[in-house]
Amino acid sequence: MKLISSPASPYVRKVRVLIHEAGLGDEVTELPVKTTPMDTAADVAAANPLGKIPALIRDEGPAIYDSRVICRYLDAHAQAGLYPESRLWEVLTLEATADGILDSAIGIVYEKRFRPENMQSEDWMEAQWAKIERSLDALGKMWMSHLSGPLDMGQVAVGCALGYLDFRHDARQWRKGRGALDDWFAAFAQRPSMKATAPTD
Repeated sequence: MKLISSPASPYVRKVRVLIHEAGLGDEVTELPVKTTPMDTAADVAAANPLGKIPALIRDEGPAIYDSRVICRYLDAHAQAGLYPESRLWEVLTLEATADGILDSAIGIVYEKRFRPENMQSEDWMEAQWAKIERSLDALGKMWMSHLSGPLDMGQVAVGCALGYLDFRHDARQWRKGRGALDDWFAAFAQRPSMKATAPTD
């Protein structure tokens, strides 16, 4: 299998962490690409008509895409148990929350990077950050016991989302007033899979 990837993408990082945790390193080869929303790389467009990464090229079928789809596929392939049936809906909700954080965080980056300065909307960017703030507060208030439990994909997704906030939005200081979440992430970030997949430009 081949993973179309980028070292800066937090969605790709979710898949890469799962590959590490599931012991699939010998079965998945990474194909790093340079692609942007304004200039989609040909390899990306061929694998995913939406022009987004990650995409997973399989030997036995068409490429699959969207990090949640790829993670479910690889988890089932490896029987890694990162989507346990006993708490599946909680895991999926946590993963959706983390991906929502990423959607807003990346939206802010794209607004600054790809729109002319005179067309950028500060109000829109602040509205995106407000979504992130609400999600972080919800994690701290409702999900700490789950985050502190046995490893699952919800935890991986949250860890990758918080790592991206550090990577691209450190000045926003997401940790302020969120000591429990900060402590959890400090410990989770020490996992070998997280260290091995730290984002780079």
